[in-house]
Amino acid sequence: MPEVSDEAGGRRAVPAAAAKTKPPSRVRMSAAQRREQLIAIGRQLFAERGFDATSIEEVAARAKVSKPVVYEHFGGKEGLYAVVVDREVRALLDRITTALTAGHPRELLEQAAMALLGYIEEETSGFRVLVRESPLLSGTATFSSVMNDVAHQVEHILGAEFKSRGYDPKLAELYSQALVGMVALTGRWWLEVRKPRKETVAAHLVNMAWNGLSHLEAKPTLITARRR
Repeated sequence: MPEVSDEAGGRRAVPAAAAKTKPPSRVRMSAAQRREQLIAIGRQLFAERGFDATSIEEVAARAKVSKPVVYEHFGGKEGLYAVVVDREVRALLDRITTALTAGHPRELLEQAAMALLGYIEEETSGFRVLVRESPLLSGTATFSSVMNDVAHQVEHILGAEFKSRGYDPKLAELYSQALVGMVALTGRWWLEVRKPRKETVAAHLVNMAWNGLSHLEAKPTLITARRR
């Protein structure tokens, strides 16, 4: 039996069970906490490996739960993926729409570019999930669909600007898709290289877009067509 010192400096025996340190009890997660944990783990795995290469076994293993727990919350890998993608779509769209506060079109373009690049920088895993474009969700919530939502907002801005300058407002949709596509594709490239800094990337995007927009021809034609 182990001994401990008493207040008088002597030794006294204590039961072996009392001498052992009781291990801390494991805190049980609530259903809501477990769901959030699984979503976070799924988000990371889908970002790292994509939808096809991720398995429910891996999600369960990282969460230290059994597979049935994951199925109970999401019904399967497809359900978990849909929740992850939906959250990222809403997060990105909210970030961009919240940023569009300026009145001048050039400032709006700057704000949109910075919002997208900021999302890429701060929520890299989420952006990777979106740009992988799983065939499972084609036609629903994907990176393309959220960029289309942004393009529709830009279209309204360009439409009013075109009308005030004597351009055909019906072409605003074409130009909005071109502008948003340019920023989105540049963002995908910058996701990997991270050079130069996002403010510089945004400035160059706006420089090319705005200076091009400021010198638009009312009725452009192709040079090759003019030579015929």
